[in-house]
Amino acid sequence: MPLKLEDKQAIVADIANIASTAHSAIAAEYRGITVAEMTELRQKARDGGVYLRVVRNTLARRAFLNTNFECLRDSLAGPIVLAFSKEEPSAAARVIKDFTKENKKLVVKAIALTGELLDAKDLEKVAKLPTYPEAVSMLMSVMQAPITQLVRTIKEPHAKLVRTIAAVRDSKS
Repeated sequence: MPLKLEDKQAIVADIANIASTAHSAIAAEYRGITVAEMTELRQKARDGGVYLRVVRNTLARRAFLNTNFECLRDSLAGPIVLAFSKEEPSAAARVIKDFTKENKKLVVKAIALTGELLDAKDLEKVAKLPTYPEAVSMLMSVMQAPITQLVRTIKEPHAKLVRTIAAVRDSKS
């Protein structure tokens, strides 16, 4: 059933709105995937905080104009599903990576991360990016390490003196 102009404009506006707020996007070809498998992918995406949409390539190209995902325009060919990470950059990559372990028919065409086009081979790298809480904890541990080392260094002469006195006491008894 052909779409009316108003429907097409609404789809383009919806995709453009999502693209303007998303951190990353993945374009994957879903040729040969059954309806049940696509439903499973949609459920996993929903659970992972990922916006998943099958849209016509021409409408997606229009929606990507003047967004960070304009670099994906040349990768849109064939039956494409778009996955947008709205909360954290690696969410879509993790969902797609987990799904492709079970289903080899989903083929990643391109990945866009904050305006930069990445190759499909980089899916594993993007999926391994830390989440926001993980990144904060890593930063805090890096910031805390010099202070902890300084405290240990300041404490060591006194501790060494106490150990020496205890050793002398033990040797005299």
